[in-house]
Amino acid sequence: MKVSARNQLHGTVTKVIKGMVSTEVDLMLDGGDTVAAVITNKGAENIGIKEGSKAYAIIKATSVILSKGSADDISARNNLCGIVKTMIEGQVNTEIDIKLPGGSVITAILTKEGAKKMQLAEGSSICAIFKASNVILGV
Repeated sequence: MKVSARNQLHGTVTKVIKGMVSTEVDLMLDGGDTVAAVITNKGAENIGIKEGSKAYAIIKATSVILSKGSADDISARNNLCGIVKTMIEGQVNTEIDIKLPGGSVITAILTKEGAKKMQLAEGSSICAIFKASNVILGV
């Protein structure tokens, strides 16, 4: 299966907590960064997710919010900081690739005006923020 989502980050499941309706999963990316996901129990069952499993965290680039500093005071579980690797400025949106310390790359799409307002440039420090419920897991 191929998917259109730009962010398909590979890693190993390090934690699985099953609740009444949903399952919380932590995925350590190949480079050492961690992504938290919350999926339905049925979804977790369907893909056979368990600690030690190999999996992909799939996140749409439009679901990624950027911050110039760590945003520890917000509710989003995923706050991955790195360096702007590349920027492609379009007429309406700007695509930004962020290289994480472990080597993984996460892409964000934001408005051209939003990128201008943040005064982003290649080499800038930046944090990619997204909710655990915005992560789709694949095996």
